[in-house]
Amino acid sequence: MRMLCSSTLIGEFFVIGFAGLVAMKDPDLSMATVWTVSGIAMFLCLVLCGLVTRPGGVALGWALQIALIASGFIVPTMYFLGAIFAALWWASVHYGRKVDEAKARFAAQASSSTPDAA
Repeated sequence: MRMLCSSTLIGEFFVIGFAGLVAMKDPDLSMATVWTVSGIAMFLCLVLCGLVTRPGGVALGWALQIALIASGFIVPTMYFLGAIFAALWWASVHYGRKVDEAKARFAAQASSSTPDAA
């Protein structure tokens, strides 16, 4: 699960950075505000790469997905991109857990079928 979720978060890192560049063109927003918010979101993406397997990591990832969709109020394209990344996040969590379960079953099966060397 960690690899799939981290890949999604790294993709979001870049999308948030590009969205910050687009948001800078809004005359109502200061550059400091745009890059403070974008920087925090980008930093959170990187931190979540390490926290995704810890308790609450997936929930924090969902909070990031909601924030990404909500950023569409500033950059309208982010409604679409946020929805795409939310779907990718769901797939990463869902299929990542299935892969982890399959790996655990395979490891248990391999260890139980190995004869003890005496």
